[in-house]
Amino acid sequence: MPFVDLQSNLPATSFCEDFLKKLCSRTAAVLGKPQDRMNVVVKPGLPMLMAASCSPCVMLTVSAIGVTDTADKNKEHSAKIFEFLTQELGLTEDRIVIQFLALEPHQVGKKGTVMSFL
Repeated sequence: MPFVDLQSNLPATSFCEDFLKKLCSRTAAVLGKPQDRMNVVVKPGLPMLMAASCSPCVMLTVSAIGVTDTADKNKEHSAKIFEFLTQELGLTEDRIVIQFLALEPHQVGKKGTVMSFL
């Protein structure tokens, strides 16, 4: 049950429904998770500063159980996600940053309980 949270100072028009579906599909494939388990949020039009510049940028957070817990895994994830974001949004790699968070099953609630018990 991965969570993908994209924050950007790009306008909302940069993130149509098609982009959301592609982001879901691509991150699901990268993480080896089914699309129907993905949770994706895009927050456009935010006041943002990255590397001392307010130029267009994206900060992406990927939180998941069991697939974001090592440097080797995240190195692979990062390369594939960067490729997608640079192609889709026309940003250079220096205007994108990704944060990977490893979740434990007891930290994710679903169906009135936590993933530890599902």
